Amino acid sequence: MAVSAVHLESDAFLVCMNHALSTEKEEVMGLCIGEVDTNRIVHIHSVIILRRSDKRKDRVEISPEQLSAASTEAEISLQTTPTHYHRLAEMTGRPVRVVGWYHSHPHITVWPSHVDVRTQAMYQMMDQGFVGLIFSCFIEDKNTKTGRVLYTCFQSVQAQKGSEYERIEIPIHVVPHEAIGKVCLESAVELPRILCQEEQDTYRRIHSLTHLDPITKIHNGSVFTKNLCSQMSAVSGPLLQWLEDRLEQNKQSIVELQKEKERLIQELASL
Repeated sequence: MAVSAVHLESDAFLVCMNHALSTEKEEVMGLCIGEVDTNRIVHIHSVIILRRSDKRKDRVEISPEQLSAASTEAEISLQTTPTHYHRLAEMTGRPVRVVGWYHSHPHITVWPSHVDVRTQAMYQMMDQGFVGLIFSCFIEDKNTKTGRVLYTCFQSVQAQKGSEYERIEIPIHVVPHEAIGKVCLESAVELPRILCQEEQDTYRRIHSLTHLDPITKIHNGSVFTKNLCSQMSAVSGPLLQWLEDRLEQNKQSIVELQKEKERLIQELASL
């Protein structure tokens, strides 16, 4: 039975958006962490950004070891495990598990492909409450000529005819959240490092080929450096600016709360 709705916290939504907008040439992927309530509503509190084992324009892949490690990290309960094994549960303050996955669709429609639908069906064989999110980015509105981002949530069901699967759309609601959670903050800060690791892995794999001539190796090194500089400009710079803005907002909030505290103390003293 399909879930009834998905509630995505705004800070987790922000991390998904930043990740999806980090590259317009290949798809990216991550896991959604949260819980499913008795009304079959999926609550997504945070996300885990995954490093890609292969970069492609039309699909994204991660290693089974990554998926297993991420699932284990998220699903270990706070009450029943040693201190160093329950980081996610401890930081969110509640037992959590992997409840879904997300990936990007740069320059293409937001609707899942037949590969996405089959992948989703595979996940649902292990967990009927598992959901899939897609963020379509780097697309242009034909009327206004402005960029826009679309997102959707889906599950897979058996088609009425044949052995194939088809998608069903799941209502998704972004839940406002005043402060960004610790897990989402870590994921946002981790994004530049993960992108850098992906570039390093690709460069080392190509650089290790024995048949490359010196000119080709120099060219590959230049492309590697260019990609790292592009990431600094598109991801690290805006992320640093956003963190500085949030820090300034937090400082202002502390000042306002301190004034409110002093006012309440004075009122209490006058009673």
